[in-house]
Amino acid sequence: MVRLSADGPVVRAPGDGMDLLGEAFAQDAEWLVVPATRFGPEFFTLGTRLAGEVTQKFAQYRVGLAVVGDLSAYTGASGALRDFVRESNRGRQLWFLADEAEFDARIDALRGARNGASRPSP
Repeated sequence: MVRLSADGPVVRAPGDGMDLLGEAFAQDAEWLVVPATRFGPEFFTLGTRLAGEVTQKFAQYRVGLAVVGDLSAYTGASGALRDFVRESNRGRQLWFLADEAEFDARIDALRGARNGASRPSP
């Protein structure tokens, strides 16, 4: 897992998303945790299709993407984005989370489920 800092290039085009994916590949990471501030408003405007293009590449290469930070300004202005975030958070590939502690809790739960920890006792 790779956690990027808030400092760094902002994703404003599909190529910027590929650069993020390259970061994950360079460190052989299953997950990339990226502060929401590293994504420009274009990413959160679904009509630009940027979020779809970027997240599709992550899914295609089987690298999880967690966007962490306050998205309320974006989700409050767009029901479609709010729905996209909610649906993404139900899966195991793309998460929009409040902070890294929430990511840690979700990844621990996911790993526990993979190891059978969530199975009921016989």
